[in-house]
Amino acid sequence: MRVDMRKFLKYLILAPVTLLFLAFAIANRQIVTVSFDPFNSGDIPSPQIPAPLFIVMIAAMMLGVVLGWAATWLRHGRFRKAAREAKAQAEDLRGENAYLRDQVAALKTPSSSTALVPARNAA
Repeated sequence: MRVDMRKFLKYLILAPVTLLFLAFAIANRQIVTVSFDPFNSGDIPSPQIPAPLFIVMIAAMMLGVVLGWAATWLRHGRFRKAAREAKAQAEDLRGENAYLRDQVAALKTPSSSTALVPARNAA
């Protein structure tokens, strides 16, 4: 039931987004020239790529998403490191806790070989 609901919600969100991308692509089909020379003086030809505007815009958005993801991932590195260290410390403490519980349990349950023999008074 839960998988069907997720699939339904996925399509409920993806369908309008797909329609928006298609409408954007149809409305912006004109060819634009993308130049990689910020100081285009005109005497030396610079590398240029003619491409439809919707491809340029979608590529720019995708590049922005990837750069944003990378910046966020790099910035949160210290938190991931702290989480790894806390996890390792928690595992160490769990092991120590289990060891101490075993020791306490061994002290509480007297076995036949370690039973305490009452001392006699030599009076």
